[in-house]
Amino acid sequence: MKRIHADNYAPKYKSGKWSWDHASDRLQFEPHNDLENSRERYIITNGYKFLRTINQEEELIFRQEFLRPPTTFDSDTVVINDIRDLVLFLMPSEFLTKRFLDFMHRPAVHRLLHALIIYFEYFLRMVEFVLIRRDELAGNMGQIQSEQTNDMKRIFSIYLSQYRMLVARNYSVIVKGEGDMHKFYHMKEIVNISATIQDKFFHEQFLAVTTQIIWISMHRRAYNVIEMEIARLFRSEHFVKHRPEYLSFTPSERSLLYGRNNKIVNYRTQVSPLIQELQHVPDEDLPILWIGERKYRGTDYRIAEIELEYITPGPQLRMIDVAHGILGNPKNLYNTLLELDWPSVRYANFTQFHDPYHIVRQPYLRIPKIDEEAMRRMSEHFPHFYKVYRIYEPVTEQMMQKWRRRDKVINFYSSGGLLTNIWVRCEKDVAERSYGPSVAHITSNYFKVVSRLRKRQSIDADDPFKLQQSTQTIGLRKKQANADEEHYFDP
Repeated sequence: MKRIHADNYAPKYKSGKWSWDHASDRLQFEPHNDLENSRERYIITNGYKFLRTINQEEELIFRQEFLRPPTTFDSDTVVINDIRDLVLFLMPSEFLTKRFLDFMHRPAVHRLLHALIIYFEYFLRMVEFVLIRRDELAGNMGQIQSEQTNDMKRIFSIYLSQYRMLVARNYSVIVKGEGDMHKFYHMKEIVNISATIQDKFFHEQFLAVTTQIIWISMHRRAYNVIEMEIARLFRSEHFVKHRPEYLSFTPSERSLLYGRNNKIVNYRTQVSPLIQELQHVPDEDLPILWIGERKYRGTDYRIAEIELEYITPGPQLRMIDVAHGILGNPKNLYNTLLELDWPSVRYANFTQFHDPYHIVRQPYLRIPKIDEEAMRRMSEHFPHFYKVYRIYEPVTEQMMQKWRRRDKVINFYSSGGLLTNIWVRCEKDVAERSYGPSVAHITSNYFKVVSRLRKRQSIDADDPFKLQQSTQTIGLRKKQANADEEHYFDP
């Protein structure tokens, strides 16, 4: 079976553009040789400049030094760690501190990113649904909404609030400094003074990296919507910037997208929408706060559905026919920047009936039953018997030191360091280490010994006395030949 990680040398991502060559009358690829002056080089996220594209040399460095090794869990599929490592390679140099890198590799942060990916998978579908309904209601041929349509929208809004509860629960663990997140708490233990300035920059950097991770995991679509919603979730609407590229929603659309718990008050007493979700949790939604900690036992189909989506690992999402962005998709369908390689997708022969990764099929919202909320209130919840244990693969200290020295590693290879693949490394290893004589030399010596013994045996076959003496001589010569062979084979 061919391993897709066997070769780290040939670049998979080529930065450039296609243009028509009138002289040869064909398409011609023009690479970006000067990316520093290219408009596509950087993307501004939360005031920080992230790399949007990389050249082939930077790609080789990333794949050789920073790519997730093939010995890790599910190395042939895209997981959150792959997206995180890519963003860490593309982020600015001022982010490369020991504290921030340690924070990004914590299990609590991993769970928060996982919940955010699930939330934005459905939030982007709801935004698309809102825009489609806006077009259907506008103009002279606008459609009339029925009461059932409003009930369906109300249920969709409750669904989004439930996903926000998962995000808020995981975020509150980080904010309160529980467990291994205590070292990142903004209040000092003895004096109880908040490190306001340090915590502000730390929070802004985390939101910038989070925006990049969510954007890449969502197939790099709806960047402005993702940036606006992350700023609203973790800050509040008082601190969301007003940009012309941001969408503006009507009060009814805001009520649908932001939920029934969203309230805007004076900025001095305003809390983030994530905390607002935890302040008013309905009784039927209380088991959602235990998803991922306890195995749910009850008759509520909606909670069982959310639990199945949350606890199912990314590489196994295709088994439940659920898509969370690019999580769980094969790596051979993507380039180094985790963009879809459409020739590989075409060769995979996906169809509407065979599309386990939701690449061909369009995302959709399941139309709920009108009386679903009433049925949920009548559901039963039983005591839990099982505790859910999560498996998290920690990063090594050697890899953490390499991330802190990211710029030095890039400068070393850019200034003349050797970039090698697995074939070149094996050739270099064979050339530097001596393993004794060659195979041709060993076989030639062996045949010389065998031919000399056989010739001596045929000459002394007529005389019994000489045959006996020759037999003893042959035995000694065989011992000498075995000793010679051991000398030949000994490295």
